[in-house]
Amino acid sequence: MYKYVINGGKRLSGTVAVSGFKNAADGILPAALMCAEPVRVENIPNIRDVLLWLDIFRDMGVKVDMLRPGAYEIDAGSICRDDPPFGHMRQMRASYYLLGAMLSRFGKAAVSMPGGCDFGVRPIDQHIKAFEAMGATIDIQGGVIRATTPDGKLHGAHVYFDVMTVGGTINAMLGATLAEGQTVLENCAREPHAVDVANFLNSMGADIRGAGTSVIKIRGVEKLHSCAYTIIPDQIEAGTYMVFAAVTGGDLTITGVIPKHLEAIIAKLRETGVTVDELDDAVRVTRTGTLRRANIITLEYPGFPTDMQPQMAALLCFASRTSTITEGIFENRFKYVSELNRMGANILVSGKTATILPAERMTGTPVRACDLRAGAALIVAALAAEGTTEIEDIIYVERGYEDIVGKLTSVGADITRVEVSHD
Repeated sequence: MYKYVINGGKRLSGTVAVSGFKNAADGILPAALMCAEPVRVENIPNIRDVLLWLDIFRDMGVKVDMLRPGAYEIDAGSICRDDPPFGHMRQMRASYYLLGAMLSRFGKAAVSMPGGCDFGVRPIDQHIKAFEAMGATIDIQGGVIRATTPDGKLHGAHVYFDVMTVGGTINAMLGATLAEGQTVLENCAREPHAVDVANFLNSMGADIRGAGTSVIKIRGVEKLHSCAYTIIPDQIEAGTYMVFAAVTGGDLTITGVIPKHLEAIIAKLRETGVTVDELDDAVRVTRTGTLRRANIITLEYPGFPTDMQPQMAALLCFASRTSTITEGIFENRFKYVSELNRMGANILVSGKTATILPAERMTGTPVRACDLRAGAALIVAALAAEGTTEIEDIIYVERGYEDIVGKLTSVGADITRVEVSHD
């Protein structure tokens, strides 16, 4: 067990490189199992969730070779089981992607219900709706989802999602890729990582058109082939470092990004008085004046991302006037508020809206991360608070941020990762 110890009040300056997108890797890695030939995937972030995926693959008989840091060759030609180890899978929120991948390739699958961060129910009803439309029979018992098909394959279908769902869109694409006939998906999520998964599948020979729009058409192919693919940069990691710069009154250049993916985050930071300069594949974030208020509603892409909501809440604790954040995606994503309030924040939550009053004084204190982005929010507050903050349960943070201590230290933060004493 480890914790972060952060001494606040240090201005961040310099350059930080963004890693590959965790959310894209969560869809692309299981998609690699749909190909019986070796595939090479690059820009894979070195984070806990990725290591879990690779452990799952090895347990399934998949050959995994690291070519160099961040680049792996995955050969699922020797895969020996379609029911991956449930112990590892229960630790992941993206475990359900194996349902689409295994159903697509083998016509059957057994997958544990999603685990990972606990900030509300992650319904899979839209996933099930899509697979049932394609001919699968779904049975859920004891936290395990079992899916079968009568003739060993899925069949093309017309699916209208009742709500926009990133996971459902990606999972249905996986299932339809090797299905017999054409599948049409409507009311699809348009998030960049959904597009990235589609691009990866197409690189292996899939026939997917319309990713990034509300209607996606997939014509099933008989098999997939080898490819080499590079995962897109992590827009949430980029946004988090932008907030780190803003809260410390710093001057950070964040490289290896796609600025278009950051438009909603950039707009809100500018609203708070932060200067953001967009370059070809980088953004420079500076702040010299007082932070101003902002009102935020999280929405599906291209709206403001829910995965940046906690970080922005922490930033707005230091604003000069009252702000509000309304959570439009998950029903219980304000669990971190009590920890920020322990540090001196003045946040009131009513239903899906948090009212953030200006904090008189934010001071370091022992706190705990309750999920991945909540942990990032505590780091935001700790970087600007007076004194020393100790953050425990950092295993959540390390699910999604590669070498966060090293990156922050390189730009002037006083942060260390130390073992928790059990005395």
